[in-house]
Amino acid sequence: MSLLLFDLQSDAEGTGIIMVQNSILDWLLETSDPAVRAATLTSLCQKSENDPEVLTTRKAMMASVPIAKILSLQNPDGSWGLEERFYDDKYTGSVWTLLTLAELGADSEDPRIHRACEFILGHSQDPDEYGFSMRQSAKTHAGLPGYVIPCLTGNLVYALIRFGYLQDERIQNAIAWILKYQQADDGSLHGPQDPIVKRLEPCFGRHTCHMGVAKALKALAAIRGGLRTPAVTAKIGELAEYFLIHHLYRKSHDLAQISKPGWLHFGFPLMYQTDILELLEIFATLHLRDPRLDDAIAVVAGKQDAEGRWLLENSYNGKMLIRIEQKGTPSKWITLKAMNVLREFRPDAIR
Repeated sequence: MSLLLFDLQSDAEGTGIIMVQNSILDWLLETSDPAVRAATLTSLCQKSENDPEVLTTRKAMMASVPIAKILSLQNPDGSWGLEERFYDDKYTGSVWTLLTLAELGADSEDPRIHRACEFILGHSQDPDEYGFSMRQSAKTHAGLPGYVIPCLTGNLVYALIRFGYLQDERIQNAIAWILKYQQADDGSLHGPQDPIVKRLEPCFGRHTCHMGVAKALKALAAIRGGLRTPAVTAKIGELAEYFLIHHLYRKSHDLAQISKPGWLHFGFPLMYQTDILELLEIFATLHLRDPRLDDAIAVVAGKQDAEGRWLLENSYNGKMLIRIEQKGTPSKWITLKAMNVLREFRPDAIR
């Protein structure tokens, strides 16, 4: 079956918008899943956030499963479950639930989302260095400095930016933490010198943990281009290069070997994990093209089925408060992400 994903011709109004040429768009725009519909309208269809159709869809999204169910389980203080186990209850605690809501595109104007954000800022953020911690102080309830970790910091900065907190001083300080401390070390011989970096040796050490780099890059990519400082742009370049020398999922010192085979199985949401689809989506957001991405792009294109869809291959269903799609079946979220990636890197993709 030959399947043209994208038409490179301009639309009738000459806007240059790439139009999807198959029934997949209709599937993604079904009203039965308003969260996917809203994300499709603002990405593939390139409608503005203030478009009446987008606003109507977002309103429906907040009243439908899975977002409405998640919010129905929220505590009055904005948390989920036990306050102090905001991180430890994987994947039902407040950290993971807030991240899931961010991935689903929940409405930042909803007061329940605001309460959740404020809870995380009050209980997870270290008030001195501003990274995000797995534990809270028994006395102050603020984040404990000794338990700040990079992947959590990146994830929560990403989520809070998505929820409109970019200009908040607390998030600006957290971004500064990423700029100062996030490593991208591919096995050099020099040891960590800064006390905080030294404490984080399990995350950095002689070879930086991929997850911290992935989530830090995702957080910085969420900052709109015009709002990125030179320091943010430089850090994006550093973190992007770290993944490029690995061709995203290979061993940088022997590209014939796959370092992260699990990253070839696509999931949503990914929590602290990542995969090549998420990484390619970050590169697409940044409009960073490089031949070292070609291998991973080919993997994504090769996973399209005969009907033009992609499967959910990795799932936290059964561990979260809600279920999102079904593992082993066509996934709207994975399909949307794959199409956004191919639109950026392979708009002529034909199968």
